[in-house]
Amino acid sequence: MHELTVSPWASLAYLVAGVCFILALRGLSSPASSQRGNRFGIIGMTIAVVTTLVTHVPLVRHLLVSDTGPAIVALTIDWIAVVEIVAAIGLGAAIGLVTARRIAMTAMPQLVAAFHSLVGLAAVLVGVAAYLNPQAFGISDLVIPLIGQPFAVIHPVSRIELGLGVAIGAITFSGSVIAFLKLNGNMGGKPIMLPGRHVINLALIAGILGLIAYFVSDQSAWIFWTITVLSFVIGFLLIVPIGGADMPVVVSMLNSYSGWAAAAMGFTLHNSAMIITGALVGSSGAILSYIMCRAMNRSFISVIAGGFGQSSDAGGPAAASDRPWKRGSAEDAAFLLSQAEQVIIVPGYGMAVAQAQHVLREMGDKLKAEGVRVKYAIHPVAGRMPGHMNVLLAEANVPYDDVFELEDINSEFAQTDVAFVIGANDVTNPAAKTDKSSPIYGMPVLDVEKAKTVLFIKRSMGGVGYAGVDNELFYRDNTMMLLADAKKMVEDIVKALE
Repeated sequence: MHELTVSPWASLAYLVAGVCFILALRGLSSPASSQRGNRFGIIGMTIAVVTTLVTHVPLVRHLLVSDTGPAIVALTIDWIAVVEIVAAIGLGAAIGLVTARRIAMTAMPQLVAAFHSLVGLAAVLVGVAAYLNPQAFGISDLVIPLIGQPFAVIHPVSRIELGLGVAIGAITFSGSVIAFLKLNGNMGGKPIMLPGRHVINLALIAGILGLIAYFVSDQSAWIFWTITVLSFVIGFLLIVPIGGADMPVVVSMLNSYSGWAAAAMGFTLHNSAMIITGALVGSSGAILSYIMCRAMNRSFISVIAGGFGQSSDAGGPAAASDRPWKRGSAEDAAFLLSQAEQVIIVPGYGMAVAQAQHVLREMGDKLKAEGVRVKYAIHPVAGRMPGHMNVLLAEANVPYDDVFELEDINSEFAQTDVAFVIGANDVTNPAAKTDKSSPIYGMPVLDVEKAKTVLFIKRSMGGVGYAGVDNELFYRDNTMMLLADAKKMVEDIVKALE
């Protein structure tokens, strides 16, 4: 057993941890303060974990019988449980440390999706443990003998918390697994449209909510397990129809789900730190998802409803490499760049794959030394997750003052000599403004086609972006294609500049 009473000191510690989490979110809102934000997050989580371990030490009851007096109940530390907890923490820390050191920045979106799935699964497992042993979690006071076995009656409010926590956690888990498979390339980026998917989804969601309501009056096992299974299924069905173009929003949305699942389980565990942290993660993730939907001209409701309104043939045409286009060399690009007054660099996922951010910064520094104004344009959903390009440029020590968001720099392309696009396909595609049949139609894009010259680095003309559509920009008269590995091409340009 463990003590469920939280001391005032523990409440104060959880409050301090919550303040640290708020400061962490504030710091992470800007690349310049992101390291400070990470430190606040680490401090807050350390305080929360240590406080929980100290206030919830596993205890064992011992009945001491005396010949001279009444029996006495003594509490001692359950050292076996303590060792198990420490071993679990050590194992998790080791896995996290090895993963953080080995993971490539290109795989960061997949890692985030995988972490979201673990948060969701943890919420489900906590809910299962609380349902099977409610007295240990302090959510049951009344025990009724039932066919020779004790039957613990769970508080009605706790049943709501359990139902919601398990449902959100299961949706987060299965949805995050699908997102991971899509981001990792194990599943295609195109939407998978199931017949009658909206009717099925609405029926399942209504069924889950109805069962949670019924669970309040009847805590039968079949109700609890049916809620769990249906929630796993709906998580799968909600994410499968969402295409690659909307995947950054999905990652942010699943982040929000994981927060709400943690908050719901915080009520079950009587842990205010989990409630505060979950609410912060859930609300901030929801706000970010809404902002990203606006940036992509997507309906927030349609995305969370599982690709509502998309047609089954979404995905656009295949790459039309037989159309006329111009090919250039590193020497051609170096000459155009050196003669320019202003160059805007547009990084994308291709830069991340090639790990070209460091040599790209070197190219920018050389151009600056020759008097060229160099700026970096970041689309809100460039890469595979929010802030992907910002992190890569910060890793390469690109000055923060040189990095601009879409709304701040889009008007400058018309006065720019060279737009240097390195692997950013969908976010520079003019079809988003002209082709109503395109799955990215309506999404704000960077107006790189307005520059006098567009230099576009791409491995080959045969590939398409993550949304599965060809880029009209490749075939414009002012576009010169630089076909090669992004890092190798930029290295050759740097040599030519010398």
